Amino acid sequence: MTTKLFAGLEHLTTAVILLDQDLHVADLNPSAENLFKLSRKHVAGMHLQQVFGDAETLPKAVESALLTQACFTEHEILLTIPGNHSLSVSCTVTPVEIGSISLILEFHQIDKQLKIAREERMQVQQQANRELLRNLAHEIKNPLGGLRGAAQLLEHELPRTGLREYTQVIIQEADRLQKLMDRLLTPSHLPHLRATNIHEVLERVRSLTLAETPKGITIRRDYDTSLPDLVADPEQLIQAVLNIVRNAVQSMQGKGEIILRTRIARQVTLAKKRYRQAILRHLDGLPAGTAAEAPFYRRSFLADPLATATDLLARRDELLLAGWDFRPRPDAPPRLRTLAELEATFAKNADPADPAPPLA
Repeated sequence: MTTKLFAGLEHLTTAVILLDQDLHVADLNPSAENLFKLSRKHVAGMHLQQVFGDAETLPKAVESALLTQACFTEHEILLTIPGNHSLSVSCTVTPVEIGSISLILEFHQIDKQLKIAREERMQVQQQANRELLRNLAHEIKNPLGGLRGAAQLLEHELPRTGLREYTQVIIQEADRLQKLMDRLLTPSHLPHLRATNIHEVLERVRSLTLAETPKGITIRRDYDTSLPDLVADPEQLIQAVLNIVRNAVQSMQGKGEIILRTRIARQVTLAKKRYRQAILRHLDGLPAGTAAEAPFYRRSFLADPLATATDLLARRDELLLAGWDFRPRPDAPPRLRTLAELEATFAKNADPADPAPPLA
């Protein structure tokens, strides 16, 4: 009965859970199953509190919607899903009277939005800190010249040579502060970008760390040697990784193991940009002599990589919902064969420790 009343629910990308008047789960769509790692058969008939027992704000949102008989949206609800993974979602609760269904719960995952917002706040704070340091440097730098000049004049007026030792301390410290202020006021030099092998960076850091750490600490390597070079400033990368490893060494108190691991991260958002390596890998892996218009997305990708990647992922999701298994078949149309190759590229470069399905 629920399937007939809510036809098309399984095609939505929004996670939806239907509750009866006693707050028992009547149904949920495949998007909810994927998001919460739950089975429809397993949770059918369970009370909402049994499904999300540790969520304190979710029952309050349901109660508010029932009291007002109006839609109620609660943001930043923290849920724990199977595997002890935390999930941040927003939930819209809608009271209805359709058959045995009394409430419709719509969930939207907001982990990435929260991460992006945190990064933006950090960037704003860092910019404010830099402005504060520059202003402070100006305020300190101005009287330093007068302080140093007064010390030099005083040095010439001193009756004994031995007293000049104290004025020299003032002059040398003023010079040191002057250099510090110059470094704060001078913009950082532009990075020297070039093709860089991340494993060469890690090996350099490993050698430096082993030379200065006690024998009780070991550094183990776990590299994915198939990773391509990246465009970066190797010196800045070495300094950044070295700082992280040194912090790890200090926290171990002379005993422990550090693992330097490299893996491909899929669909990662950094500084508001999303990177998908599989499309580039697929293009790079094409045999020599491939026609300029093959594969079908090549020209679009060269013109707008992000929009093309988004479109390909949307096509992939539609095929997944339609039940395609993405296995390459010789009799499949050319575009489906291309999407199957892309799926295989994603699966090949996925982190084995990542429980998410390829491309999802």
